[in-house]
Amino acid sequence: MTMGRRPGLLRIAMVAMLLALGACAPTVIGLGPTLQPAALDSDHIVARDGAVLPLTVWRPPQAPRAVILALHGYIDYSNGFALPASAWVTQGIQTYAYDQRGFGRAPHRGRWAGTDALVADAADAFALVRARHPDTPIYVLGESMGGAIAMVAAARGGIGAAQGLILVAPAVRGSEALGPLATGLLRNLAHAAPWLAGPTGTPGFRPTDNIALLQALSRDPLILHHPRVDMTWGLVQLMDQAVAAAPELRLPTLVLVGARDALVPDGAMMRTLARIRVDGAPPRLAVYVNGWHMLLRDLDAARVHGDIAYWVTTPASEHDRPLPSGADRSALLAQRGTR
Repeated sequence: MTMGRRPGLLRIAMVAMLLALGACAPTVIGLGPTLQPAALDSDHIVARDGAVLPLTVWRPPQAPRAVILALHGYIDYSNGFALPASAWVTQGIQTYAYDQRGFGRAPHRGRWAGTDALVADAADAFALVRARHPDTPIYVLGESMGGAIAMVAAARGGIGAAQGLILVAPAVRGSEALGPLATGLLRNLAHAAPWLAGPTGTPGFRPTDNIALLQALSRDPLILHHPRVDMTWGLVQLMDQAVAAAPELRLPTLVLVGARDALVPDGAMMRTLARIRVDGAPPRLAVYVNGWHMLLRDLDAARVHGDIAYWVTTPASEHDRPLPSGADRSALLAQRGTR
């Protein structure tokens, strides 16, 4: 009798467990109620709902020739711009970077804030930086996840007064690029067991050739080393929104990608970029033969730093001039757009 009951009891236990898991849902901690206008301090931004977002600013000794508002990537935080911003300072460029909600030292670390909250913070940060530098060209730079946020913010008009948009290895590997199997599995995991540690890349993924940097990041307690699977699902939803936003972009756009980037496949990147048309023209595209996903911190990053510095300190009327590195590949997008 006892032995005969076990399979039935086991089935009941499994069904009960699945029902319990099915009752879960991805955690999204977004914007709270508006309490005040957003404010900019020397080392933090106070968001409209009172959230304090730690801020790092790299200032040139003289009045800046250009200003960059930089949005960091997934699992990263504002310190991810320390290397390029230090180089840009020597070119008279001032860089602002803040820890986005759920990352670094920002509130609700390890929880997804949702696209709307991340985009609202970017729009507020831009407005604050613009108010501080009313007569200086201001560019919004987004790296990886930050690139997706910048694209959605631009499409929604939140950063429409920017001089231009800089997308560094933008995260546009959405549901279509992942495929129905991977997307479905991730969606189910995010709803069944949102607390599980999610993937941060593809198997065997190598984000950069800068091994010393990878070793330093592995020891950095502010890097989100084991993000929850519902955060990764939130990132996929953000990437889908960025892909959808591509045709709505109206700002002059510089896109920089690495030929060795395994995180965002060429096909997904080119399909998305080919949908961007500003005044009928494709975005400016630079492809670095020795570039990986972490272009700004690769061993060959100085070439990328130089191209960005050149683009933001050159008058907009001259943005079609060759980049110093010679990495221009805009013709690829022009050809694709005519197919």
